[in-house]
Amino acid sequence: MWKGLEADLTQKFERPPYACDPARSRGRRHAEAAAPTRTEYQRDRDRIVHSTAFRRLVYKTQVFLNHEGDLFRTRLTHSLEVAQLGRSIARSLGLDEDLVEAIALAHDLGHTPFGHAGQDALNDCMVDHGGFEHNLQSLRVVDQLEERYPAFDGLNLTFETREGILKHCSRANAQRLEAQEPGGVARRFLEHTQPSLEAQLCNLADEIAYNAHDIDDGVRSGLITLEQLQEVALFDGYRVQTLREYPQLQGRRLLYEAIRRMLSAQVYDVIDAARAALQVAHPHSVDEVRLDAPLVRFGDVMRQSSAALKRFLFQNLYRHPQVVETTAKAQEVVRELFAAYCADPAQMQADFAARRDPFRSVSDYIAGMTDRFAAHEHERLTGRKLFA
Repeated sequence: MWKGLEADLTQKFERPPYACDPARSRGRRHAEAAAPTRTEYQRDRDRIVHSTAFRRLVYKTQVFLNHEGDLFRTRLTHSLEVAQLGRSIARSLGLDEDLVEAIALAHDLGHTPFGHAGQDALNDCMVDHGGFEHNLQSLRVVDQLEERYPAFDGLNLTFETREGILKHCSRANAQRLEAQEPGGVARRFLEHTQPSLEAQLCNLADEIAYNAHDIDDGVRSGLITLEQLQEVALFDGYRVQTLREYPQLQGRRLLYEAIRRMLSAQVYDVIDAARAALQVAHPHSVDEVRLDAPLVRFGDVMRQSSAALKRFLFQNLYRHPQVVETTAKAQEVVRELFAAYCADPAQMQADFAARRDPFRSVSDYIAGMTDRFAAHEHERLTGRKLFA
């Protein structure tokens, strides 16, 4: 019974040769019997959703800190949006949707509290101890830090999911990972090859999602306005298009409709550009995909338009004085937590305090915190409250 059902799950449709196939996965670091009712990538996705690190994402910031408002994006809602965009595009390209979803849901598991501000501060603290990279930390979470199974540390995910999670990696860290796992997920950073198409897709879906929702959150916060956004050709074209059809529309409905149309245009552009690239490259296997240039990409015009949007957000939102002020406080929290735990490891949970590498242990402990837990811990250890 189970064997027939498993065959039905893995052979439901004929995959294009360039798509990852769970039946041909490069496997897990620790051998496990196949699940009777799920493919390998579906199993990865389910493990990620049930992990402790995934639940913490609901209280980790995107741009605005957790206490600044209930409706701003968090790492969790961002990851869900990336997964939705990724699945939609994957379906059109014939890629494995479950693998895309697994990568999307796990790609931010290693992010620190307070977003990029916390990451930068923690990297500064760890500069003499191997540094801190949030993509590498995400891999560390699924490979080592999750404690859910009796036979191994981590979630024991497939190679393909782990490869997609490790979006960026410095050469020094890639060399270290390669020494631990020859031919593993870090090899491509040493050989300058590409990941799977599913991983390439998640990288782009991540960019599409955060550009769109940062517009929404930026306007909601009052830090950027619809008038300012008229400088951004990619957004303003769809605002004008919307007003031609609905001349009386204004406020949030106008904003949402323009964002919706912009998102759709970007998705269709990626689908068209990827199909054209695949037709030219004509890869006959996933391994051939890895040896080519990135094949899931924007067309030239959309790439330039997306870059202009990113520049606008950087100048007007991420470098807004209010965001910069909050960023400085967040970095102060992370630096002072790091110093306090290094001086007195007993202030951490016992299992972290007992680990052999004290600096990496402190880094792991802080990286796993939510915004509010980090703020509470800082107040407990220093007696100062930096956030209202």
